[in-house]
Amino acid sequence: MCTDQLNSLSFCLQCKEFTFHTGYEVLIQRLLDGRKMCKDVEDLLKQRAQAEERYGKELIQIARKAGGQTEINTLKSAFERLKQQIESVGNSHIQLAVMLKDELKGIEEFRERQKEQRKKYEAAMERIQKRKLSHYKKTVESKKTYEQKCKEADEAEQSFERTSASGNQKQTEKSQNKAKQCRDAANEAENVYKQNIEQLDKVRTEWEQEHIKTCEVFQLQECDRITILRNSLWVHCNQLSMQCVKDDELYEEVRVSLENCIVESDIDYFIKTKMTGTQPPDAIGYESYYTREPNRSNSIGRLQFPEQNPSKYMLGSSCAFRLTTVPFSVSFQNMDELDISEGDIVVVIEENEDGWWTAERNGQRGFVPGSYLEKL
Repeated sequence: MCTDQLNSLSFCLQCKEFTFHTGYEVLIQRLLDGRKMCKDVEDLLKQRAQAEERYGKELIQIARKAGGQTEINTLKSAFERLKQQIESVGNSHIQLAVMLKDELKGIEEFRERQKEQRKKYEAAMERIQKRKLSHYKKTVESKKTYEQKCKEADEAEQSFERTSASGNQKQTEKSQNKAKQCRDAANEAENVYKQNIEQLDKVRTEWEQEHIKTCEVFQLQECDRITILRNSLWVHCNQLSMQCVKDDELYEEVRVSLENCIVESDIDYFIKTKMTGTQPPDAIGYESYYTREPNRSNSIGRLQFPEQNPSKYMLGSSCAFRLTTVPFSVSFQNMDELDISEGDIVVVIEENEDGWWTAERNGQRGFVPGSYLEKL
Protein backbone atom coordinates (compact mmCIF):
# COMPACT_ATOMS: atom_id res chain seq x y z
CA MET A 1 0.00 0.00 0.00
CA CYS A 2 2.82 2.42 0.83
CA THR A 3 4.53 1.60 -2.50
CA ASP A 4 1.40 2.56 -4.39
CA GLN A 5 1.23 5.78 -2.45
CA LEU A 6 4.82 6.60 -3.35
CA ASN A 7 4.03 6.08 -7.02
CA SER A 8 0.89 8.23 -6.92
CA LEU A 9 1.78 10.95 -4.43
CA SER A 10 5.28 11.75 -3.26
CA PHE A 11 6.47 13.18 0.04
CA CYS A 12 9.21 14.98 -1.90
CA LEU A 13 8.18 18.57 -1.17
CA GLN A 14 10.33 21.16 -2.99
CA CYS A 15 10.88 24.90 -2.70
CA LYS A 16 11.65 27.33 -5.55
CA GLU A 17 14.16 29.29 -3.49
CA PHE A 18 17.59 27.70 -3.89
CA THR A 19 18.69 28.38 -0.30
CA PHE A 20 15.36 27.49 1.33
CA HIS A 21 14.44 24.00 2.54
CA THR A 22 10.85 24.70 3.47
CA GLY A 23 9.51 21.48 1.94
CA TYR A 24 11.99 19.37 3.85
CA GLU A 25 11.30 21.26 7.09
CA VAL A 26 7.57 20.68 6.68
CA LEU A 27 8.26 16.98 6.21
CA ILE A 28 10.45 16.82 9.32
CA GLN A 29 7.73 18.55 11.35
CA ARG A 30 5.21 15.97 10.11
CA LEU A 31 7.46 13.18 11.38
CA LEU A 32 7.88 14.93 14.74
CA ASP A 33 4.12 15.31 15.01
CA GLY A 34 3.78 11.61 14.18
CA ARG A 35 6.24 10.76 16.93
CA LYS A 36 4.16 12.79 19.38
CA MET A 37 1.06 10.91 18.24
CA CYS A 38 2.83 7.64 19.05
CA LYS A 39 3.51 8.94 22.55
CA ASP A 40 -0.13 9.99 22.89
CA VAL A 41 -1.28 6.48 22.01
CA GLU A 42 1.29 5.07 24.43
CA ASP A 43 -0.03 7.30 27.20
CA LEU A 44 -3.60 6.21 26.46
CA LEU A 45 -2.70 2.52 26.60
CA LYS A 46 -0.56 3.04 29.69
CA GLN A 47 -3.29 4.85 31.61
CA ARG A 48 -5.93 2.36 30.46
CA ALA A 49 -3.71 -0.52 31.58
CA GLN A 50 -3.24 1.12 34.98
CA ALA A 51 -7.00 1.66 35.29
CA GLU A 52 -7.73 -1.97 34.34
CA GLU A 53 -5.15 -3.20 36.86
CA ARG A 54 -6.56 -1.04 39.65
CA TYR A 55 -10.11 -2.10 38.78
CA GLY A 56 -9.16 -5.77 38.75
CA LYS A 57 -7.39 -5.57 42.12
CA GLU A 58 -10.31 -3.70 43.68
CA LEU A 59 -12.77 -6.33 42.41
CA ILE A 60 -10.65 -9.10 43.95
CA GLN A 61 -10.48 -7.22 47.24
CA ILE A 62 -14.26 -6.64 47.22
CA ALA A 63 -14.95 -10.30 46.50
CA ARG A 64 -12.69 -11.51 49.30
CA LYS A 65 -14.24 -9.13 51.86
CA ALA A 66 -17.84 -9.68 50.81
CA GLY A 67 -18.75 -11.93 53.77
CA GLY A 68 -22.02 -13.85 53.46
CA GLN A 69 -21.03 -16.57 55.94
CA THR A 70 -24.33 -16.20 57.81
CA GLU A 71 -26.41 -17.36 54.83
CA ILE A 72 -27.38 -20.99 54.22
CA ASN A 73 -28.23 -23.45 51.47
CA THR A 74 -29.00 -22.32 47.87
CA LEU A 75 -28.79 -18.55 48.42
CA LYS A 76 -25.42 -18.99 50.09
CA SER A 77 -24.25 -21.09 47.13
CA ALA A 78 -25.38 -18.39 44.68
CA PHE A 79 -23.69 -15.68 46.70
CA GLU A 80 -20.46 -17.67 46.88
CA ARG A 81 -20.66 -18.13 43.10
CA LEU A 82 -21.05 -14.37 42.70
CA LYS A 83 -17.95 -13.74 44.82
CA GLN A 84 -15.97 -16.29 42.81
CA GLN A 85 -17.00 -14.73 39.52
CA ILE A 86 -16.28 -11.19 40.70
CA GLU A 87 -12.78 -12.36 41.58
CA SER A 88 -12.52 -14.06 38.17
CA VAL A 89 -13.59 -10.82 36.47
CA GLY A 90 -10.95 -8.99 38.46
CA ASN A 91 -8.27 -11.43 37.35
CA SER A 92 -9.37 -11.11 33.72
CA HIS A 93 -9.09 -7.33 33.89
CA ILE A 94 -5.60 -7.66 35.34
CA GLN A 95 -4.75 -9.95 32.41
CA LEU A 96 -6.16 -7.31 30.04
CA ALA A 97 -3.82 -4.78 31.65
CA VAL A 98 -0.89 -7.11 30.91
CA MET A 99 -1.92 -7.35 27.24
CA LEU A 100 -2.23 -3.57 27.00
CA LYS A 101 1.25 -3.17 28.46
CA ASP A 102 2.61 -5.60 25.85
CA GLU A 103 0.94 -3.56 23.09
CA LEU A 104 2.37 -0.41 24.64
CA LYS A 105 5.87 -1.90 24.65
CA GLY A 106 5.57 -2.75 20.94
CA ILE A 107 4.66 0.84 20.04
CA GLU A 108 7.54 2.20 22.13
CA GLU A 109 10.03 -0.07 20.38
CA PHE A 110 8.61 0.87 16.95
CA ARG A 111 8.88 4.57 17.77
CA GLU A 112 12.51 4.22 18.85
CA ARG A 113 13.40 2.28 15.70
CA GLN A 114 11.89 4.99 13.54
CA LYS A 115 13.75 7.63 15.53
CA GLU A 116 17.12 5.95 14.94
CA GLN A 117 16.45 5.59 11.22
CA ARG A 118 15.22 9.15 10.89
CA LYS A 119 18.26 10.55 12.69
CA LYS A 120 20.59 8.82 10.25
CA TYR A 121 18.91 10.37 7.23
CA GLU A 122 18.55 13.73 8.93
CA ALA A 123 22.30 13.79 9.56
CA ALA A 124 23.03 13.01 5.90
CA MET A 125 20.61 15.71 4.74
CA GLU A 126 22.12 18.23 7.12
CA ARG A 127 25.61 17.61 5.71
CA ILE A 128 24.54 17.93 2.08
CA GLN A 129 22.46 21.02 2.80
CA LYS A 130 25.43 22.70 4.48
CA ARG A 131 27.60 21.87 1.46
CA LYS A 132 25.00 23.27 -0.92
CA LEU A 133 24.65 26.51 1.05
CA SER A 134 28.43 26.84 1.39
CA HIS A 135 28.99 26.42 -2.38
CA TYR A 136 26.11 28.74 -3.10
CA LYS A 137 27.66 31.44 -0.93
CA LYS A 138 31.04 30.88 -2.55
CA THR A 139 29.47 31.10 -6.03
CA VAL A 140 27.63 34.31 -5.19
CA GLU A 141 30.88 35.89 -3.96
CA SER A 142 32.77 34.77 -7.07
CA LYS A 143 30.01 36.25 -9.22
CA LYS A 144 30.33 39.58 -7.45
CA THR A 145 34.11 39.47 -7.94
CA TYR A 146 33.70 38.62 -11.61
CA GLU A 147 31.27 41.48 -12.17
CA GLN A 148 33.56 43.89 -10.34
CA LYS A 149 36.59 42.81 -12.36
CA CYS A 150 34.65 43.17 -15.62
CA LYS A 151 33.59 46.65 -14.59
CA GLU A 152 37.19 47.60 -13.80
CA ALA A 153 38.40 46.16 -17.15
CA ASP A 154 35.79 48.14 -19.08
CA GLU A 155 36.78 51.33 -17.31
CA ALA A 156 40.49 50.66 -17.96
CA GLU A 157 39.86 50.09 -21.69
CA GLN A 158 37.80 53.27 -21.93
CA SER A 159 40.62 55.16 -20.23
CA PHE A 160 43.09 53.64 -22.70
CA GLU A 161 41.01 54.86 -25.65
CA ARG A 162 40.88 58.38 -24.25
CA THR A 163 44.63 58.38 -23.57
CA SER A 164 45.40 57.19 -27.15
CA ALA A 165 43.46 60.08 -28.58
CA SER A 166 45.56 62.58 -26.62
CA GLY A 167 48.79 61.50 -28.40
CA ASN A 168 50.83 61.02 -25.21
CA GLN A 169 52.85 57.90 -26.02
CA LYS A 170 54.08 57.20 -22.51
CA GLN A 171 50.69 57.67 -20.94
CA THR A 172 49.13 55.58 -23.67
CA GLU A 173 51.45 52.62 -22.98
CA LYS A 174 50.77 52.83 -19.27
CA SER A 175 47.05 52.93 -19.85
CA GLN A 176 47.27 50.05 -22.27
CA ASN A 177 49.12 47.86 -19.75
CA LYS A 178 46.58 48.61 -17.07
CA ALA A 179 43.71 47.76 -19.40
CA LYS A 180 45.37 44.47 -20.26
CA GLN A 181 45.92 43.59 -16.57
CA CYS A 182 42.29 44.39 -15.70
CA ARG A 183 41.03 42.29 -18.59
CA ASP A 184 43.20 39.35 -17.52
CA ALA A 185 41.88 39.68 -13.95
CA ALA A 186 38.32 39.75 -15.31
CA ASN A 187 38.96 36.63 -17.37
CA GLU A 188 40.43 34.86 -14.34
CA ALA A 189 37.45 35.88 -12.20
CA GLU A 190 35.16 34.59 -14.93
CA ASN A 191 36.88 31.21 -14.88
CA VAL A 192 36.58 30.99 -11.09
CA TYR A 193 32.94 31.96 -11.32
CA LYS A 194 32.28 29.29 -13.96
CA GLN A 195 34.06 26.65 -11.88
CA ASN A 196 31.97 27.52 -8.84
CA ILE A 197 28.80 27.34 -10.93
CA GLU A 198 29.76 23.85 -12.09
CA GLN A 199 30.67 22.73 -8.58
CA LEU A 200 27.45 24.18 -7.18
CA ASP A 201 25.38 22.38 -9.78
CA LYS A 202 27.13 19.13 -8.89
CA VAL A 203 26.38 19.65 -5.19
CA ARG A 204 22.80 20.61 -6.05
CA THR A 205 22.40 17.34 -7.96
CA GLU A 206 23.76 15.36 -5.02
CA TRP A 207 21.46 17.23 -2.66
CA GLU A 208 18.46 16.60 -4.86
CA GLN A 209 19.20 12.86 -5.03
CA GLU A 210 19.72 12.69 -1.26
CA HIS A 211 16.56 14.71 -0.72
CA ILE A 212 14.46 12.37 -2.86
CA LYS A 213 15.89 9.27 -1.16
CA THR A 214 15.30 10.76 2.30
CA CYS A 215 11.74 11.80 1.45
CA GLU A 216 10.96 8.30 0.21
CA VAL A 217 12.28 6.79 3.43
CA PHE A 218 10.31 9.26 5.52
CA GLN A 219 7.15 8.55 3.57
CA LEU A 220 7.59 4.84 4.21
CA GLN A 221 8.08 5.64 7.89
CA GLU A 222 4.87 7.63 7.94
CA CYS A 223 3.00 4.80 6.22
CA ASP A 224 4.34 2.32 8.77
CA ARG A 225 3.50 4.62 11.67
CA ILE A 226 -0.11 5.13 10.60
CA THR A 227 -0.51 1.41 9.94
CA ILE A 228 0.97 0.43 13.30
CA LEU A 229 -1.16 2.89 15.28
CA ARG A 230 -4.33 2.02 13.37
CA ASN A 231 -3.78 -1.70 13.99
CA SER A 232 -2.91 -1.06 17.64
CA LEU A 233 -6.11 0.88 18.25
CA TRP A 234 -8.07 -1.81 16.43
CA VAL A 235 -6.56 -4.51 18.64
CA HIS A 236 -7.27 -2.39 21.70
CA CYS A 237 -10.96 -2.12 20.80
CA ASN A 238 -11.12 -5.88 20.14
CA GLN A 239 -9.55 -6.57 23.54
CA LEU A 240 -12.13 -4.39 25.27
CA SER A 241 -14.99 -6.04 23.38
CA MET A 242 -13.71 -9.50 24.28
CA GLN A 243 -13.40 -8.41 27.91
CA CYS A 244 -17.06 -7.36 27.94
CA VAL A 245 -18.07 -10.74 26.51
CA LYS A 246 -15.92 -12.57 29.05
CA ASP A 247 -17.41 -10.55 31.92
CA ASP A 248 -20.94 -11.36 30.73
CA GLU A 249 -20.12 -15.07 30.49
CA LEU A 250 -18.86 -15.10 34.06
CA TYR A 251 -21.91 -13.26 35.36
CA GLU A 252 -24.16 -15.61 33.39
CA GLU A 253 -22.90 -18.42 35.61
CA VAL A 254 -24.08 -16.41 38.60
CA ARG A 255 -27.52 -15.99 37.01
CA VAL A 256 -27.71 -19.76 36.46
CA SER A 257 -26.82 -20.27 40.13
CA LEU A 258 -29.54 -17.82 41.16
CA GLU A 259 -32.08 -19.78 39.12
CA ASN A 260 -31.31 -22.72 41.43
CA CYS A 261 -31.96 -20.56 44.49
CA ILE A 262 -35.33 -21.79 45.82
CA VAL A 263 -36.98 -20.02 48.75
CA GLU A 264 -38.87 -23.08 50.05
CA SER A 265 -35.68 -25.16 49.91
CA ASP A 266 -33.76 -22.67 52.04
CA ILE A 267 -36.63 -22.45 54.58
CA ASP A 268 -36.84 -26.26 54.85
CA TYR A 269 -33.05 -26.52 55.19
CA PHE A 270 -33.04 -24.02 58.06
CA ILE A 271 -35.87 -25.82 59.88
CA LYS A 272 -34.26 -29.25 59.53
CA THR A 273 -30.77 -28.16 60.61
CA LYS A 274 -31.77 -25.78 63.42
CA MET A 275 -34.83 -27.56 64.85
CA THR A 276 -34.97 -27.49 68.70
CA GLY A 277 -38.38 -29.06 69.19
CA THR A 278 -42.00 -28.89 68.21
CA GLN A 279 -43.70 -28.55 71.62
CA PRO A 280 -44.05 -25.24 73.53
CA PRO A 281 -42.88 -25.03 77.16
CA ASP A 282 -45.26 -25.95 80.02
CA ALA A 283 -47.03 -23.28 82.05
CA ILE A 284 -45.32 -21.95 85.17
CA GLY A 285 -47.14 -23.08 88.34
CA TYR A 286 -47.60 -21.23 91.65
CA GLU A 287 -45.12 -21.94 94.43
CA SER A 288 -45.86 -20.81 98.00
CA TYR A 289 -43.12 -18.91 99.75
CA TYR A 290 -43.72 -20.72 103.02
CA THR A 291 -43.50 -24.16 101.53
CA ARG A 292 -39.91 -23.61 100.25
CA GLU A 293 -36.85 -24.73 102.21
CA PRO A 294 -35.02 -22.11 104.27
CA ASN A 295 -32.16 -20.38 102.48
CA ARG A 296 -29.72 -17.63 103.17
CA SER A 297 -31.25 -15.06 100.85
CA ASN A 298 -31.16 -12.43 103.65
CA SER A 299 -27.41 -12.55 103.99
CA ILE A 300 -25.39 -9.52 103.05
CA GLY A 301 -24.47 -9.54 99.35
CA ARG A 302 -20.85 -9.51 98.33
CA LEU A 303 -19.59 -7.51 95.38
CA GLN A 304 -17.27 -9.62 93.23
CA PHE A 305 -14.67 -7.98 91.03
CA PRO A 306 -12.41 -9.60 88.42
CA GLU A 307 -8.93 -10.43 89.46
CA GLN A 308 -6.22 -8.06 88.27
CA ASN A 309 -2.49 -8.27 87.97
CA PRO A 310 -1.02 -5.06 89.43
CA SER A 311 2.37 -5.69 87.87
CA LYS A 312 1.06 -4.66 84.44
CA TYR A 313 0.27 -1.06 85.47
CA MET A 314 2.70 1.83 85.56
CA LEU A 315 2.66 4.75 88.01
CA GLY A 316 1.14 7.93 86.58
CA SER A 317 -0.04 11.28 87.92
CA SER A 318 -1.81 10.98 91.31
CA CYS A 319 -5.03 12.63 92.55
CA ALA A 320 -7.10 12.32 95.81
CA PHE A 321 -10.48 10.58 95.65
CA ARG A 322 -13.14 9.60 98.29
CA LEU A 323 -15.09 6.34 98.31
CA THR A 324 -18.77 7.21 97.81
CA THR A 325 -21.80 5.45 99.28
CA VAL A 326 -22.56 2.05 97.71
CA PRO A 327 -25.93 0.21 97.88
CA PHE A 328 -24.34 -2.73 99.65
CA SER A 329 -21.17 -3.54 101.53
CA VAL A 330 -18.01 -4.07 99.50
CA SER A 331 -15.58 -6.81 100.39
CA PHE A 332 -12.34 -7.21 98.46
CA GLN A 333 -11.12 -10.78 98.29
CA ASN A 334 -7.85 -10.58 96.36
CA MET A 335 -4.54 -9.63 97.86
CA ASP A 336 -3.91 -6.97 95.21
CA GLU A 337 -7.19 -5.10 96.06
CA LEU A 338 -7.02 -2.16 98.46
CA ASP A 339 -9.31 -2.55 101.50
CA ILE A 340 -11.26 0.70 101.90
CA SER A 341 -14.53 1.84 103.45
CA GLU A 342 -17.08 4.54 102.70
CA GLY A 343 -15.60 8.01 103.16
CA ASP A 344 -11.99 6.85 102.93
CA ILE A 345 -9.68 9.13 100.92
CA VAL A 346 -7.27 7.51 98.51
CA VAL A 347 -4.67 8.78 96.02
CA VAL A 348 -5.29 7.45 92.51
CA ILE A 349 -2.06 6.46 90.80
CA GLU A 350 -3.51 5.28 87.47
CA GLU A 351 -7.00 5.14 85.92
CA ASN A 352 -7.11 1.83 84.05
CA GLU A 353 -9.54 1.24 81.19
CA ASP A 354 -11.06 -1.92 82.75
CA GLY A 355 -12.64 0.13 85.60
CA TRP A 356 -10.11 -0.91 88.27
CA TRP A 357 -7.89 1.97 89.29
CA THR A 358 -4.54 1.74 91.00
CA ALA A 359 -4.78 3.71 94.30
CA GLU A 360 -2.76 4.25 97.51
CA ARG A 361 -3.88 4.81 101.12
CA ASN A 362 -1.81 4.89 104.28
CA GLY A 363 1.24 3.56 102.44
CA GLN A 364 -0.68 0.62 100.99
CA ARG A 365 -1.34 0.29 97.26
CA GLY A 366 -3.88 -1.81 95.40
CA PHE A 367 -6.85 -1.85 93.02
CA VAL A 368 -10.19 -0.15 93.74
CA PRO A 369 -13.36 0.14 91.62
CA GLY A 370 -13.18 3.56 89.93
CA SER A 371 -16.96 3.86 89.60
CA TYR A 372 -17.30 4.28 93.39
CA LEU A 373 -14.75 7.09 93.69
CA GLU A 374 -15.40 10.79 93.47
CA LYS A 375 -12.73 13.42 92.93
CA LEU A 376 -12.08 15.88 95.78
